[in-house]
Amino acid sequence: MAIAAANCCFSAVPTTGSYRLFSTSRRTNNYAFSTVRQHLDDQNQIPIQGKSKKSPHNSAIEFPQRSRDENPFSNADGRSSRNKTGRSQSTAFKSIGVQKKRNKGIEVDSKEQQVKEARDLQNAAFLKAVVKVYCTHTAPDYSLPWQKQRQYTSTGSAFMIGDGKLLTNAHCVEHDTQVKVKRRGDDTKYAAKVLARGVECDIALISVESEEFWQGAEPLQFGRLPNLQDAVTVVGYPLGGETISVSKGVVSRIEVTSYAHGSSELLGIQIDAAINPGNSGGPAFNDKGECIGVAFQVYRSDDAENIGYVIPSTVVSHFLEDYKRNGKYTGFPSLGVLLQKLENPALRACLNVPSNEGVLVRKVEPTAHASTVLKEGDVIVSFDNVRVGSEGTVPFRSSERIAFRYLISQKFTGDVAELGIIRGGQLMKVQVILNTRVHLVPYHIEGGQPSYLIVAGLVFTPLSEPLIDEECEGIGLKLLTRARYSMAKFKGEQMVILSQVLANEVNLGYEDMSNQQVLKLNGTRIRNIHHLAHLVDSCNEKYLVFEFEDNHLVVLEKELALAQSTNILKGYGIPSARSEDLLVPYVDSIEQNEVSY
Repeated sequence: MAIAAANCCFSAVPTTGSYRLFSTSRRTNNYAFSTVRQHLDDQNQIPIQGKSKKSPHNSAIEFPQRSRDENPFSNADGRSSRNKTGRSQSTAFKSIGVQKKRNKGIEVDSKEQQVKEARDLQNAAFLKAVVKVYCTHTAPDYSLPWQKQRQYTSTGSAFMIGDGKLLTNAHCVEHDTQVKVKRRGDDTKYAAKVLARGVECDIALISVESEEFWQGAEPLQFGRLPNLQDAVTVVGYPLGGETISVSKGVVSRIEVTSYAHGSSELLGIQIDAAINPGNSGGPAFNDKGECIGVAFQVYRSDDAENIGYVIPSTVVSHFLEDYKRNGKYTGFPSLGVLLQKLENPALRACLNVPSNEGVLVRKVEPTAHASTVLKEGDVIVSFDNVRVGSEGTVPFRSSERIAFRYLISQKFTGDVAELGIIRGGQLMKVQVILNTRVHLVPYHIEGGQPSYLIVAGLVFTPLSEPLIDEECEGIGLKLLTRARYSMAKFKGEQMVILSQVLANEVNLGYEDMSNQQVLKLNGTRIRNIHHLAHLVDSCNEKYLVFEFEDNHLVVLEKELALAQSTNILKGYGIPSARSEDLLVPYVDSIEQNEVSY
C-alpha cells in the first residue's frame, strides 16, 4: 500500500480501512510498513471480534462533479421539476438570493473577521516554533541481515519545546543516518541528533546544538485535552510546497486509538483537518495558540474521509516524563493479560459476578508479574478503585467512557496497581507491578541491525515483524500462526528461524530450505539466537544436528562445516559469520524452570 513513488507511506491495517503515517519521501521504491495485531495488544485491549481486512489501495473515492449548467432536479423531458407549491426551482433559487442580499451586512462583517484572523495567524509567534525535518534513512535488510537497504530521504515536521529540544514523530526519524532541521523563513539547515524514540507512542525527541538555530526561538506551550467540536489548527510542512502550511478543523472524537507505527493502543484525538504527507510531527493548536498534540496519521477507507489523528498532550507528557525519569524511553507498561467482555448475563452468573461489571481474564502472559497474582477465570472489577464496566470501559471526564487500557497507559514502568477481582464468587484485592510487555516476535528491531548467525551457509536469524513483512509469501502458515498467537515464556526468548541456505557442497540437499523455525541443536532446546551461537561454539560432538518442525533434521559434520564457512562467506561477499551482538560471550541468566515446554 503506497500513495506514489514520490511518497513514503507507513501503514497498518485495522478492520475496514487503514491508518497511514505520513512523511514525504524521495525514495525510488515504495515502502509500506504494517501491521496492527488485534489479538495481542500492547495495552491489553479486549480483542475485537472478527478478522481485519486489507484494502488493496485504500485510496479515497473521487465522485464526478456536476457542471453549473446541470440541473439536479430535471425531469426526463428536460424541464425543471417543481416543488409541492407548484413553483419552479428557479423561483426557489431567486428567493435564496433575496435572503442573501438582506444579510449582506452580516456577510461583510464575517469577511472582515476572517481577514483579521488570517492576518493574526500569519504573524503568530507559535508558527516560528515549527520547523521542517530532513532525514536520510538507511533501513536494515532483514532477508540479508548482514547488509542494509538503499538509503532514501524524507521530510516531516517538528516543533520546539525548549531546553534545546524538539519533538517529532518516531517514524519521521526511523533508521536515521542523518537528520537536519530548518526554521521558517530561514535558508540554513542545522544538524540534529535523535535523543529518544518512543516507538509505541510514535514520538521522538531530537536536539540541535547550534546556538544560532535557537536565536529568537520561543518554545510551544502545551494545553489541556480538548473537548469535542473544539477548533484545532494543524501546522507543518506537507507535500505540495516548501513553505509552512496551516489547516483548520474541529475535534471529532477522543478515544483509545490504534497507533500504526507502534502497533499499540493509546489515547488519540480524531480531527477533520487535513493531514497529508509531511505533516507528521507537526503540532496541533487550540484557539488559544496552545499545543494540544502532534499530528501523526490518517485513516483511509472507501467509506470515510477527512479523518486525521493527533497524539494528545497527555501522551506527549508521559513520554517526556519517562525520558526525564530514566534518561531514555522505557515504554508504556502492560498488565499482561488477555481479557473478555462480560456483557452476557449468563456468563456473569456462571462466574458469580453479582452486577453488570468486570472483564474476564482469559489468559495471563508468563513474563508478566500478573502471572503470580492473577489466574485464568478471574474477573477484574476495578483498577485503582475505578470501576470497570462489563464492556471493558471506565469513566472518562464528565459524561464519557473510555477503554479500560487507558488507565494502564497512564502508569509508568515499575508502577504498582491495585486490582479488585472476583475469584470463585469472592471479592479480593491484589497488587500488580506493571512492566513493559515482552514480545516473542518484536515489531521493531532496536539497535538498527538484526542479529544473524551463519553456519556452513545456513543463515539463522530471529523472527520479527519486519522480516515477516519482507518474506510474507515465504512464511508458512504454521510459523505465521505461531508468531501471531504465541507468548514469550521467559524474558529473552526468540523464535529463531533458518532464513535461507547459501548453496555449497557442504550443505548439499538442504539448499531449498527457508523460513523454518529451528527448535533444537543436538537435543538442546534453543532459547534465542545468542544461545544457538553458544551451542555451536561449545559443541564437542562430531555432528551438528539441527531439529526443525515435524522432526525435520539437518546434520552437518562439524569440522568440515567450520572449515568451509570461510569460503562460503568470501564467495557471497559476507563480511562476518555473525552479527556484532553475538561476539559477546553468552551468559545463561535463564533458570531451567523458565524454559519448560
